[in-house]
Amino acid sequence: MGEFTKEIVPLPLDFYDQPTLELAKALLGCLLVKETSEGMAAGYIVETEAYIGPGDRAAHSYNNRRTARTEVMFQHSGLAYTYLMHTHCLFNVVSGGIEKPEAVLIRALEPQSGLELMKIRRGVEELIKLTNGPGNLTKSLGITMEDYSHPLTLPPLYIAKGFCPESISVGKRIGIDKSGEARDYPWRFWVTNNPYVSRHQKSEYVIV
Repeated sequence: MGEFTKEIVPLPLDFYDQPTLELAKALLGCLLVKETSEGMAAGYIVETEAYIGPGDRAAHSYNNRRTARTEVMFQHSGLAYTYLMHTHCLFNVVSGGIEKPEAVLIRALEPQSGLELMKIRRGVEELIKLTNGPGNLTKSLGITMEDYSHPLTLPPLYIAKGFCPESISVGKRIGIDKSGEARDYPWRFWVTNNPYVSRHQKSEYVIV
C-alpha cells in the first residue's frame, strides 16, 4: 500500500485543470484505483455528472455555500470530495480551480481488478451490481470519508489512464428533481452502451 504499481501511473495534476464539463467527459475511460490493507481494487470510470458551483442549484456549493463539507470544493482541482448521502459515501473529483467550487461526481465504474474483494465488500456475486452506482462503487473500492480532500495524484486513492470511449452519451443528471431549472441541464455523461452505467433516461443523445 502506498506505492504505485509498475503498470498504473496516476494522471498528472494538470489533467484536472480543464473546464468541469470537459473534465467530466475526459474522466470517462480513466481508471479509478484504491489501495487498502485488504488489497487493491480498481475500475474504469463509465459515468459522471458535472456540478458547476455557485450558479448550479444542484451543487452543494450553490450560491457559494461554504461549509465544513464543501470546503474542499474551494481548493485546487484534483482533490477528492467525499460526502455521505443516506449512509452511502459518494466520491467526487474537485474541479474548477481555487475559489471556483465545482466538482465531478463519479456515478459508475466498470470493474477492472480486485473483483473478489469487491464481491466481499458488496455482498453480491454479479459483476454488474458491484459498481453500477455512486454508492456501490465506493463500497466496492473501499472509498470512505477518510479520503476527503486526498490528492488524486497520490496513493492510496488515484486516477490513471484507461481506455478512450468510442462514443459518449449525454443526458440530464439523476436525483435532483428539486433543483429548479438545474434539473434539466444535460450535465451527465457516460460511455455509450456500457452495461455498468447506473441507469438510463429517455432524454439522451450521443457525442460522436
